[in-house]
Formats: sequence, structure tokens, C-alpha cells
Amino acid sequence: MVLSMKTRNGHKTYPLTVAQKFHFYYMNFCPYKEVVNVGTSLTIEYELDIDELRRAIYKAYERCESMRVRFCYDKKEDKWYQYLVEKEEREIEYVDFSGKTMEEAEEIMTAWTRVPFEREDSPMNRIVIIKTPDGCQGVYLLGDHMLLDAQSLICFLSDVIQIYCNVKFEGIPYPSEMRSYFEQLQKDLEYEAGSKAQQRDREYFYKKIEESEPIFNGIDGPGALEVMRKTNPNARAAYSATANMKSALDIFHLEEEPTQRLMKFCEEKHISLQCLLIMGIRTYLQKMNGNDDVSINVAYARRATLLEKKSGGTRIHSFPFRTIISQDKTFMEGIYAIRDGQNEVFRHTNFDPVEYFAHRSEVFPVPDGAAYEPMSLTYQPATLKERGLTQLGDVKYKTKWYPNGATTQAMYLTVMHRPDDNGLDFNFEHQVEAITKEKLEYFYYYMCKIMFKGIENPDLSIGEIIKLV
Repeated sequence: MVLSMKTRNGHKTYPLTVAQKFHFYYMNFCPYKEVVNVGTSLTIEYELDIDELRRAIYKAYERCESMRVRFCYDKKEDKWYQYLVEKEEREIEYVDFSGKTMEEAEEIMTAWTRVPFEREDSPMNRIVIIKTPDGCQGVYLLGDHMLLDAQSLICFLSDVIQIYCNVKFEGIPYPSEMRSYFEQLQKDLEYEAGSKAQQRDREYFYKKIEESEPIFNGIDGPGALEVMRKTNPNARAAYSATANMKSALDIFHLEEEPTQRLMKFCEEKHISLQCLLIMGIRTYLQKMNGNDDVSINVAYARRATLLEKKSGGTRIHSFPFRTIISQDKTFMEGIYAIRDGQNEVFRHTNFDPVEYFAHRSEVFPVPDGAAYEPMSLTYQPATLKERGLTQLGDVKYKTKWYPNGATTQAMYLTVMHRPDDNGLDFNFEHQVEAITKEKLEYFYYYMCKIMFKGIENPDLSIGEIIKLV
């Protein structure tokens, strides 16, 4: 199968994947093009050799194709393409924030995160070597979500660190090779070109969609659905997002000890933390809305093979995950139902989420902008701790995410492990007009109460747990 016919500036060009088109899909609705920006910093309590760090970054660029990709637009076809440049030679800046407060430094990096990239023939990431007011040193990395997700970001940064450490510290091995972005791209495009696997996944999701219509469960109860039912008594979808896409990021920290209790339970019961998080969220929504039938959007990283793990780019596909679990089922039965459902969905996540939503709106037409899912969840198990930083012994490091200031969804929860103590951070990105911080605090408080009550009493019924919290 020939995937590349055209060239741009002498470079072969390739079509976009479904995962990339998905970002274009929602970016089109958003007036703030920085909605696809991902900004983060990684700093270490250590005096770094700036020149050596710069060399390590250039070497990491050389090893990682996805960080050297450019986009181009074909006017005749009204289509975007991508191509690879051989080298990344632009200057890597150094910014010393000494003399400023941490708040001022973070404000500046947040401002960097809110500058959209030029889309044509332009680098889709920016790296700045930084020294923060607390004396730490490291890097700020801004990437475009069409070529970067949390997994590829962690993979790239750990590559930089390991290359640096190999030069500066004796006995630290050079990192294993990255994998080819374009080799993985070829596999994705072959799947999308009418493969048998794609047809199997289409049949699976179409059957799921056609079984019955989901129902909306609001973060703060059934109010939004009741509004819809004033004009359509049978409405099952509602508005949760607003036309104003300005967003805020609120982060809640779960300490190390309670996090360990959650992790220990998951280990003993052979379930993922993602299943436990879904159980906490769906039970909270069940409590607030009185429905056993609950749907939320769940993001799937699609990085099972070594090629997928180490080829960079963006691979996240997000699908609605619906559970119908009655209140007389035990907490443990609910968790196992989620685990089985998740295992089933995992096998089909290469499918196009845009086609999923298009088919669902054909089967169940709803007003533009109405939805069945009030929020999205991403759980990010990978941390830099496992990816090369342990070799530095007890050197402390910090990571921070910076909000881009815009989202098309009412609420997007990303749960990640903190690097310093491995506790959990609950990062709520939310539309300012759709959800207040007070509502988030309430949601977070009860979601945690449900999870802890459940792991302490897994044989209690869901109904009993709802009454107890």
C-alpha cells in the first residue's frame, strides 16, 4: 500500500491519522487555537550543565521522529498532510527565573502555553531550559496535542534525562533506541484503509450504540436533563458544556498514604486504578442523579506494543464508557463489571471516535451540543520515576502542567502520580462558566469517600455505600 505520493519542500508527505484528525475536529469549534497546546515543566534539585543538557535535547530530537514532524495543507484537496525534517537546529533558549517568585515564573510559563503554534511548515514544539526561583533546573516543554500526548511527552523527557546522565554520571547506560513514528503511522493508516480489524471494531461499536440510548447524569444532579425535558419529555441527552470555552485548571492532591491504600487494593484484586476511578465517578453520578445507567468519556492511550510505546506522536482515542449497575450489586461486583467492560473496549480502541459519535447521532439524533457524558477521564499510570530518574538516587524532581486556558468540554479529569511522593494529583480542567471550583470540590470529596468506603467494605452494596457517604 503506497501511503506517500506527494512531497513538500522535497520531503515525502503522509496523511493524518484518526487520532490527529480528532484534535482538528474539536479545534474547528474552538475560537482559541491554543486548545491543542500541552505545556509542562520538569525540574531537578541539582546543578545542571546547561551546554550538556542542550546537547542532550538536540540528541533526543535526532532520535525522536515525531518531534521533527511538520504539517502542510493542500488547498486543492482541502486536506492536511505531515512530513519529517532531518534535523532540529533551532535555538534552545535558556531562561533564568531567579529573582522572581514561583508564582511569577509559573504565570510566565502559563502565558507560553497559551500561544498557538503556526500550523504550516513550522515546528510543533518548543523547549526552554529553565532555572526556577527555588533553585531547581530543567526544561519547559510545549507541544501540540496532534503530535504529543502524556505518554510520548514522558518518553521524550526521560530520553533527554538518560542521554544527559549517560554523559555526566559513570555507569549510567545510554537509553535504548526510540522507534520510528512513520513505521507506526504506516500501520495506523493501513488499519484505517478498510482493514478487517477496522471492520470488526466498527461492528462492535455499532452494535453497542444500537442496543439502547444512554442517559445524561449531571455533575450536580439531574437539573440539566430536567431543562431539556421541558420541551421534550423523553429527552435523555443534555447540555453540559457552554459556548464560552475559557477554562481553568484546579488540582486536588491525594496524599501518599491514602494513595497507597488504593494501589494496594487494586493489586490484591487484580484490577487497574482506572477501574477504581471509574467506579468512584460513576457511583457519585448514580448517587446524584438516581440512575443506574451512567456514561462518561474515557481516554485510551493505545500503547501496548514497543513500537507504540516508543514512537512518540499522539495515540489517544476517547470513547464513551457506559455501565448499568444496579444499587443492589456489591461494590466489588461493580468493579468487576467495569474491568470486564474495559477489557472488551480495549480490544477495539483503534476505531475512529469521530465515526463513533457520528453513528450515535444518526441512531439517536440530539440537538447540536447536547451529550450523554458530563465529563472525560484520563488516568496516566506512567511516571518519570520509572523512566530513568531513579538512577539519580535521591535527587528530588518536580513536574508541573500548565493550563492552555481553553477546553471544548465541561470537565476533563486527568489523574496522575506525583513524582516526589507518588501520591495522586486530580487535575480538573473545566470550563469556567460550566462548573465552579466549589462543585469540583464537592465532586472530588464524594468520589474519594466512595472509593475509600468501597475498598474498606467491598462486599457492601452500592446502595449501602451511597447511603453511608
